[in-house]
Amino acid sequence: MSAVIYHCPFCAEEDLRPVEEPRGAWHCVACARVFSVTQHRVETAQIPGRLREEEEAGR
Repeated sequence: MSAVIYHCPFCAEEDLRPVEEPRGAWHCVACARVFSVTQHRVETAQIPGRLREEEEAGR
C-alpha cells in the first residue's frame, strides 16, 4: 500500500513529484532523492484506547 506523502523524509521539503518507476515512488526536487513509503499493518494490540477498554472489561 503506497501513501500520499506531504514532505520528504530526508530533507523535509514539500516539493515532491510522483514518478512512474518504481511504482508509488516520489521524487524530492530539493534533495533529488526518489523514495517510497509503505505501511504494512496497524498493530491493533498496542492501541492505547483498546488496551484501556480491555483492562476495564477485565475488572
